[in-house]
Amino acid sequence: MTSLVLPGDSIPLPSSSKSIVLGPGIAASTSRVQSGRSQDAPACIATRLGLLGSAKGKEKSEQYWVEGSSKRYIPAQKDMVLGTIIARHAEGYRVDLGSAQMASLEGLAFEGATKRSKPNLKVGTLVYARVSLANRDMEPEIECFDPNTGKAEGFGELKGGLMVTCSLQLCRKLLNPKFPVLPTLAASIPFEIAVGLNGRVWFKTETVSESIALKRIIEGVDSGHIKAEKEDVEQAVKEYLA
Repeated sequence: MTSLVLPGDSIPLPSSSKSIVLGPGIAASTSRVQSGRSQDAPACIATRLGLLGSAKGKEKSEQYWVEGSSKRYIPAQKDMVLGTIIARHAEGYRVDLGSAQMASLEGLAFEGATKRSKPNLKVGTLVYARVSLANRDMEPEIECFDPNTGKAEGFGELKGGLMVTCSLQLCRKLLNPKFPVLPTLAASIPFEIAVGLNGRVWFKTETVSESIALKRIIEGVDSGHIKAEKEDVEQAVKEYLA
């Protein structure tokens, strides 16, 4: 059940979880709250107005975030993001995520990268990455591999395709398997897709007409002109591919 929270509201964390992942709109607090057990449980506070959301993660972890109407992306650790390389330097790259600060991407933050063998990415290249460090007082750092496996797991350079910009709220919904938009589109159009929590969606199809149809449907759902229901999305696919 979702609940409305205001900036500064205390959000107690369950002590039964093995690990807690704090998402956008929540910051750690130095205070502690009564948990009904022998020890007090740590707490966190909301940093913006919105609905408190939660989801189960891997290995009994729990994720918490505040679903607000913010238009600017604020980097949060473990977020999946789409970034554009805007500069190169000796140790890596500077990447635009659409946030207030540019992100840092090391040349070794790729699968199998070594000092002698590093990817050579050009300015303007689009990458799918994971936020490895997010601090209010430091520029964010991103990486293009899964630290648990050392494999790319889909992260890295995105070649070809088309990127569209949409709301942060829609991107988070698209990552929910129960949200009907992507499963309905996949039933009619074969495509590859990468969804970034920074308000960017990349996809690649076999034809230009299919790419244009996907772009219009995603933008239509985001603006409210197309309802996020299976029947409405199917009708939109027929119209745009006619």
